Amino acid sequence: MSLSRANVSNAATSTSTLLSLPQKKHSTNETELSHNLQQLSEKARSTTEFIQRLKGMSDKVTESCMEFERLVHAQCEALIQAIHDRREYLLEAIRNDKDTKIRILKDQQSNCTGKLQQTTGLIQFCIEALKETDSAAFLQVGSMLINRVANTDMTWHQEVTNAAPRVSPIVDLTLDDAALARAIDNLNFIQMKAVKDGDERCPAAPMTPTILPSDCSAENNSVTVAWQPPNHSFVEGYVLELDDGSGGEFREVYCGKETICTVDGLHFNSMYNARVKAFNSAGEGEYSELIGLQTAEVAWFTFDPVLSGGAGSGLIFSKNNATVSVEGWEHRVALGSVGFSRGVHYWEFTIDNYTADTDPAFGVARIDVARNKMLGKDEKSFAMYIDRQRSWFQHNSVHERRVEGGITTGSTIGVLLDLERHTLSFLVNEMPQGSVAFRDLYGVFYPAVSINRGVTLTMHTALDAPKMDYF
Repeated sequence: MSLSRANVSNAATSTSTLLSLPQKKHSTNETELSHNLQQLSEKARSTTEFIQRLKGMSDKVTESCMEFERLVHAQCEALIQAIHDRREYLLEAIRNDKDTKIRILKDQQSNCTGKLQQTTGLIQFCIEALKETDSAAFLQVGSMLINRVANTDMTWHQEVTNAAPRVSPIVDLTLDDAALARAIDNLNFIQMKAVKDGDERCPAAPMTPTILPSDCSAENNSVTVAWQPPNHSFVEGYVLELDDGSGGEFREVYCGKETICTVDGLHFNSMYNARVKAFNSAGEGEYSELIGLQTAEVAWFTFDPVLSGGAGSGLIFSKNNATVSVEGWEHRVALGSVGFSRGVHYWEFTIDNYTADTDPAFGVARIDVARNKMLGKDEKSFAMYIDRQRSWFQHNSVHERRVEGGITTGSTIGVLLDLERHTLSFLVNEMPQGSVAFRDLYGVFYPAVSINRGVTLTMHTALDAPKMDYF
């Protein structure tokens, strides 16, 4: 069979096309593989560099931690040194208090010794005068000696000042370390280091809270402070601080998450400045503006059943804890609900019932007074006990300065505690009962009474202090 020229030419062209197809496909696959290998190689190179960077960071972590350990150690050593310095200051304050008390006691001892020597000399002279056998000679000095002896007897306590010690042998100081102990417990790392490249995982210190004056108040000897959280800030808690009521240093009174806080046990008739700040793990924000809160000028309070010994005391309270009585014959001490350490305070007791032959006692006491004795029987209380005809002042079982004038049902006893002059005075039916009863009163004192069966008292507070002549 024979083929034409055209057919031969077509056949050649078809064969050439078929042979070229596998070769073109092979070239495409090679290019794609080469591209993928190049990408994988780049990733391997980047990973190698990242591993090297991680190794370098590990070295930096070790170096940074060692440096930070040295810094923390230095900071803690500085805090410890500050504690040591403060300890020396506090110990020096105790020594000064000791020196002051010893000086007062020595002065009192010297006064008593001088008075005793004068009195002893007078007694000896009188004894010798009594031995005089010449009546005319005795008459010449007899009247004078009678007046001298009577005068000495009448002025004895005024010249000696007080038969009781003017100061307590107990240190009337309390170390207020609660805020410091709380601060030590809260000592932690709160400021994070800045992260490079603007890493938003590192929070910023919070903005300033805003105190809400309309929600703040002062009542009796407590203040309530309320504030609004700062906008656009992450807050973990707040710190509330008050000054000392006289424009002195601020101290922390609250640390927590609440946005309102009531602080009790403050001084009366004092202006307290308050401020608050927020904190989070990045640090502390700025303090808010100050707000001033004035505590009550005069104190309102009642008896405190818990401070008075609770249910086992035998005391019976009524009229919202303003009235007290007791069934047993043993004396029981009832304490007021507030303690005073400065200012002038006055309160009264009405004798609602007085049917027994007993001596109620009125005055002030420290928080740890003996509650099963007559007031004034221990060194923690200062009192006047009184019956139907007369009264005595009593402290640490020493009673002195008898004053005529007693009480009946309906009588009123006033107690004036002046911690500006550090004195305690009493009034019966609005008239001073003797001179100033006690001087040199320092520390915290609670209104107090002691009663037994047959006596019922009602306490009246928030009274203006009467004007007294101090002598």
